[in-house]
Amino acid sequence: MNAVMTMVSGFPPGITEKLGYYVYLLIDPEANTVFYVGKGTGNRIFAHLNAALTMPTASDKLDRIRGIQAKGLTVEHVVLRHGLSEKEAFEVEAALIDFIGIDDLANKVQGYAADDRGRMTIAEVIAKYRAPSVTISEPVLLITVNRLYRDGMNAQELYEITRGDWVIGSRRNKAKYAFAVYRGIIRAVYQIDHWEPVTTRYAEQRIRQRWRFEGQVAQALCHYVGGSTENYAAVGAQNPIRYVNC
Repeated sequence: MNAVMTMVSGFPPGITEKLGYYVYLLIDPEANTVFYVGKGTGNRIFAHLNAALTMPTASDKLDRIRGIQAKGLTVEHVVLRHGLSEKEAFEVEAALIDFIGIDDLANKVQGYAADDRGRMTIAEVIAKYRAPSVTISEPVLLITVNRLYRDGMNAQELYEITRGDWVIGSRRNKAKYAFAVYRGIIRAVYQIDHWEPVTTRYAEQRIRQRWRFEGQVAQALCHYVGGSTENYAAVGAQNPIRYVNC
């Protein structure tokens, strides 16, 4: 079985049209653990293996694939659900990422609507749906910090995980404020004084420029803290940065 899969770089003709949108898993055969959850159409499931073989790009996902191959093993590809609509594929992928845990995967971002409808404790569900929706009039960056946030963080720790490091373009300069958002709830608001480039700390940061802002708590906007960002949820968005009025 593995020998056959090693040779497969795409589905035979006519198969992809029948699959529609699907959700797939990449599995490390040695540990028998899922290390990547994805969605797509066509031959998307094979794209990561092909990239690992042909591209020098460094990333957790591609490095994991190369490490498996270096041991003489073959990454296992599993189509978990197919015949889905695009929205259904987003939902299934996000639920799997929430269930497995982003920290145990090579996925760089959480799934669709993770900050608004993703994995939550009972207390978090109650807090979310008690929170009033906000209407933001200022030029703001909504920065989702789900991956790094933890209960009991002090003000400085929350500021540090919100300010960077982010892959973000020049549009950042239009924003005057940054809101820290966890599970769809605004946890802190900051005035952005300026942006500075990040000194490389991880291999993947050599690929794209990263930035962090210097700022301070925006006391005049503290009325937003505790509010829900559900009005600004973007369908299918996985980027932790959302622009509002900028």
